[in-house]
Amino acid sequence: MKSLHLERALYRKKEQTGQMEFINFHMKFGGELNPRNRWVQLAQLIPWDEYEEEYASKFPSRRGNEAKPFRMALGALLIKEMKNLPDEELVEDIKENPYYQYLLGLESFQDTAPFEASSLVHFRKRITPEMLKEINEKIVKRQLEKEAEDCDDDSSDSGSSGGNNHKGQLLVDATCTPADIRFPTDLSLLNEAREKTEEIIDYLHLPYVGIEEKPRTYREKARKAFLSVSRNRRPRVNLIRKGIRKQLQYLRRNLAYIEAMGERDGSFSLTGRMYRNLLVVNEVYRQQDLMYRENIRSVPSRIVSISQPHVRPIVRGKINTPVEFGAKVSVSRIEGYAFLETLGWEPYNESTKLKEHVEDYRRRFGYYPQSILADKIYRTRENLRYCKDLGIRLAGPPLGRPPKDQEVYRAMLKESRRDEIDRIPIEGVFGVAKRKYTLDRVRTKLAETSETTIALVILGLNLKKILRDLFAFLRWLFGTYRFRLILG
Repeated sequence: MKSLHLERALYRKKEQTGQMEFINFHMKFGGELNPRNRWVQLAQLIPWDEYEEEYASKFPSRRGNEAKPFRMALGALLIKEMKNLPDEELVEDIKENPYYQYLLGLESFQDTAPFEASSLVHFRKRITPEMLKEINEKIVKRQLEKEAEDCDDDSSDSGSSGGNNHKGQLLVDATCTPADIRFPTDLSLLNEAREKTEEIIDYLHLPYVGIEEKPRTYREKARKAFLSVSRNRRPRVNLIRKGIRKQLQYLRRNLAYIEAMGERDGSFSLTGRMYRNLLVVNEVYRQQDLMYRENIRSVPSRIVSISQPHVRPIVRGKINTPVEFGAKVSVSRIEGYAFLETLGWEPYNESTKLKEHVEDYRRRFGYYPQSILADKIYRTRENLRYCKDLGIRLAGPPLGRPPKDQEVYRAMLKESRRDEIDRIPIEGVFGVAKRKYTLDRVRTKLAETSETTIALVILGLNLKKILRDLFAFLRWLFGTYRFRLILG
């Protein structure tokens, strides 16, 4: 379905190249845009033209409706994530805000929406996380080069005393970005799977209505059996197992009916959504039946949502939320800027990714970090040996027993405490991304669109920091200018 949509979309590149001049934006009701507005300044930071060709390559067809340009697609997604707006509300705000329209690349203000809310789904599919990570790195690299040029001497570089091959600090940590799903239980998941099979049976029986009797699904009895357990405030374990056993029996019968009806017709006439649900339901039944028979609580690649089968349980070990359901991401913070290092739906041990993070640091900047500030889980023997061979200090106390010399021990504790304080900013990245942006609950449904959303938030964090530093500099410059005027 996705490839068919892209083939029928026509992409026509605008004749105008380069950054649109600010003075060319026409306001039909008079007046001018403020050149110091944050959205105007943000439009100057993103290299739109450099990714226009890559975006246009996703539209190989010369037919169909004209696709929206790359600037409009990325600009709309950035506004949505930075303002934490629903898709429908974003479209309404774009109709009312000329600064939003300037960021999207429109040449004049218009009171009609340039696209529908459903177009944002296609934008998220076409702008991949890899493209966003590349844009993020390019913007940050340019900003760091600009900051280095503005600096009078090289002493301001963090950690530059470590020599030419080691500079700066690498802060790394991992977290889970919860998906917008109902809290899963085995019983509720089986009940939903049973309802999906009943829908499929009804659909397959439509051509034979009045000709033959529809297979009996006992849906009313199955629903009552589910409610008799789910409505208990504290159901006992044996009651839950009994409810799961009944739902498995109903589900097994329905799947057998669907298989027989498919063999009779020769081929399935299901819609794409129903066929996808059938594949997911079969896997859910296999996993749940295995856990029930073996009396175990987990299986590899466990499905916790039929509508989002890519979501996995991530054990976090926190008091309030020991398990979260979503993607696991590893993020690094370098010179105040965030980078999305690893994104995966399957659980992984973040300590195994440390070497990749260090090599990515060297690829970006041309040298290794002088020190790495990370959680205790990263301090494995293999990682300590790797960092020692490269001359990198991995923060934290050494493994083994503490030294007997109290002075050495106190100095070690003091250094560890200082490292913990210096590591706080990486926790702040997650806090801001989840409280102010959308990573507290990723509401996109597909795996690819959810990955794009996560990468967009990281890019938005860095753009917001650049704008904040820019306006802080302008306030300082304006204040200095006023002070000189007062002094005469």
